Amino acid sequence: MSDSKNTTPSYRGSFGGMVTEWPTWVAILLCYAVWFLLGHLLYPVHPLLALGGLAVAVAFHSSLQHEAIHGHPTPSALFNELLVGLPLGLAYPYRRYRATHLEHHHDEALTDPHADPESYYWGRESWSRLGRARRLLFTANNTVLGRLLLGPLLGSVRFFLHDLRRIRAGDRAVRMAWAIHGVSILAVAVIVMRGFHMPFWLYAVGPAYAGNAIIGLRSYCEHQWHDAADGRTIIVEKSLLSLLFLYNNLHIVHHARPGEPWFRMPVLYARERENWQLRNRGYVYRGYRQIIWRYFVRPKEPLLHPAQRPANKGHS
Repeated sequence: MSDSKNTTPSYRGSFGGMVTEWPTWVAILLCYAVWFLLGHLLYPVHPLLALGGLAVAVAFHSSLQHEAIHGHPTPSALFNELLVGLPLGLAYPYRRYRATHLEHHHDEALTDPHADPESYYWGRESWSRLGRARRLLFTANNTVLGRLLLGPLLGSVRFFLHDLRRIRAGDRAVRMAWAIHGVSILAVAVIVMRGFHMPFWLYAVGPAYAGNAIIGLRSYCEHQWHDAADGRTIIVEKSLLSLLFLYNNLHIVHHARPGEPWFRMPVLYARERENWQLRNRGYVYRGYRQIIWRYFVRPKEPLLHPAQRPANKGHS
């Protein structure tokens, strides 16, 4: 099984390569069109149905942002930002998401709470400083139900506070990312209030929050600690949510070949299914239903990073 750890395949530098990305172009156009039509046409007639549809559109847009970060549909980071940088989900500045996610792709550091920005684990010292109430809160967030209800709020607040410390320390790039984000949120607010005739607070606590919660389901089990780096990344084989997540459920394939576009993931997985499962040490689920059933109200594992637990030096 040969892999390339480049963030973009070799064909990406040509116009022909951009043409082969037509599924991503279509997905971007459909996402914005559906998002706007749901708000503009359906919300005045069937508000609850529209709010649910908008949440799905927000989640799909987040999946498209992930694709853009990895060089799709164009090799230009700036042009991709213009295409999908509008924060339909409100919570995260695109530039900060891009920077932290690319840092997350250093597989040797996956799950390390000090080196992986997307790790849900805690280091021993940080965990020891948390009071009982916050430990209970984060433990609840480590169940599927908690991740859906609490995850978007806890994740965005922690992210903002981390970046606020960097801004106070003089990080101009982070400051610029949040400034752009603020202006972009104003643009979304104008569309929501004038185009949808919807209160912006309702959009924020409804579709935006729920859309981030849907993505939280995808990321809930994406990584676990394992001695081998490849054993830290999940495979969720089949799900009705696969297309919504742009096949990021086949996560080991994405981490092994991060430059490949979403529409090639199922083929790449199917060609070497057994090898992929051997590679990720059998960290495989049949679908998200299995994950929900197993961890709906039960934490997946303790939040203290396994390598730092006094009584457990092995993988989880």
